[in-house]
Amino acid sequence: MGFLTGKTAIITGAGRAVLSDGRCGSIGYGIATAYAKEGANLVITGRNEAKLAAAKEELERLYNIKVLTIQADVNASADNEAVVANVVKQTIDTFGQIDVLINNAQASASGVSLADHTTEQFNLALYSGLYAAFYYMKACYPYLAKTKGSVINFASGAGLFGNYGQCAYAAAKEGIRGLTRVAATEWAKDGINVNIICPLAWTSQLEQFQNAYPEAFEKNVHTPPAGHFGDAELEIGRVCVQLASPDFKYMTGETLTLEGGLGQRP
Repeated sequence: MGFLTGKTAIITGAGRAVLSDGRCGSIGYGIATAYAKEGANLVITGRNEAKLAAAKEELERLYNIKVLTIQADVNASADNEAVVANVVKQTIDTFGQIDVLINNAQASASGVSLADHTTEQFNLALYSGLYAAFYYMKACYPYLAKTKGSVINFASGAGLFGNYGQCAYAAAKEGIRGLTRVAATEWAKDGINVNIICPLAWTSQLEQFQNAYPEAFEKNVHTPPAGHFGDAELEIGRVCVQLASPDFKYMTGETLTLEGGLGQRP
């Protein structure tokens, strides 16, 4: 097994999703697969219990690890501290430690201009992304300090470059970047490294969009200079594995753009 054997990672938004060719079809599930292959026990959260159950069955069967699934949804109307506290409590009760926290979950209403955005749409992005990262980081901190663990948060080129129709999503993601940098400063003394990934990967949602609306896909989705979209497991998940390795402990507070060259945009 890999260097993560015996360690525990919490990954939000990691229900099973696959492409038509059988590869991982979402970033969260790609990360979970990469971590499972390194021997980590996993706590995966999401809103869809069926996708969580499918992830648990496949990951445990293929990689001989233990997966704890917890239905959890941080939103404007929930008692979010209690939601996250439940995830952390079940994690500690089951595995006894937290070595890695990966804040991947995010919902948003894309394609809506700033002037037309509603408060509900804005809250959807902020709560599912920024607030979720805040609550999970606070709740996991004492356990990460014990293990000198790692936090990996997800931002986006939408925030870096101001993508049209993504004001709430961009605001949430830039908030997460700010939160990450502060945590990197405050938690370095505890041996916790905290970094950000801005990814671009081929997902089941993109695949469905291409199949359903080929003309719209051709006009709006641009292949990066690398000539292909990232593989959710091999080109996103594997980087998440490395960021939790001893080789990268000195790197903290950094933003990595895994966008096949699109991250170079001015």
